[in-house]
Amino acid sequence: MTHIDQITFTFAGGKTVNRLGYGAMRLTGQPGNFGPFEDWEGGKTLLRRAADLGVNFFDSARSYGPETADRIVGEALDGRDVFLATKGGIDKLSPSKMVVDGSRDTLLRQVDEALVNLRREQIDLFQLHRVDPDVPIETSVAALAEARADGRIAHIGLSNVVLADLERALGVAPIASVQNRFNLAEKAEGDLVDYAAARGIAFIPYGPLGANPMQHGAKLEPKAALRWLLDRAPNIIVIPGTTSVAHLEENVSVVEM
Repeated sequence: MTHIDQITFTFAGGKTVNRLGYGAMRLTGQPGNFGPFEDWEGGKTLLRRAADLGVNFFDSARSYGPETADRIVGEALDGRDVFLATKGGIDKLSPSKMVVDGSRDTLLRQVDEALVNLRREQIDLFQLHRVDPDVPIETSVAALAEARADGRIAHIGLSNVVLADLERALGVAPIASVQNRFNLAEKAEGDLVDYAAARGIAFIPYGPLGANPMQHGAKLEPKAALRWLLDRAPNIIVIPGTTSVAHLEENVSVVEM
């Protein structure tokens, strides 16, 4: 029988994570994922249960809340030996308004704020959430490379990018991960998955269960969808999100299929 710690990915530098992770986007207020999660203590219990089950990769972002998902993750997992990933370059000002800012000063400030929110001396993975159309991706990645050089972050990741973006970023600094939408029903990113796999870059698909909120798509059968992603490529780290301990345990059980 397969166990969660038998399906792993190792980042450059030797940090190994279980490829069944957890996405924290839903641990925010409603509507529109704005504000703090209503059941704060219940959310902390959920996160700690995930860690107890062997989940050791947790994905968050500054824009979730904003900042409240980072805070609940930091509070719940303080002192735990887990891999924490977050994102910057976006500020969420209201349920309907998001501001993209990939400038050096903004990113470095957001790294510092994430360190406080996540209660860490170093962030395992800091991802550029979206490419700023007004700032060259080289500038944004160079800023994160500064934070990596001085030890504030261990790895740099990208989100919502195309291959050309990744290639330009790789010309500036090592890139540890790509996070784009990809699932059993939406396979357009397959070539990028394979490109990343060939270079030892993690691919972290968001929307792993389908149900694109912009298209009102139907959800996929969870266990089959997650299993397909785990089997699709060895660099895929899946990050299903849930607010239910029962659903969390069901998601984790997919590795035993």
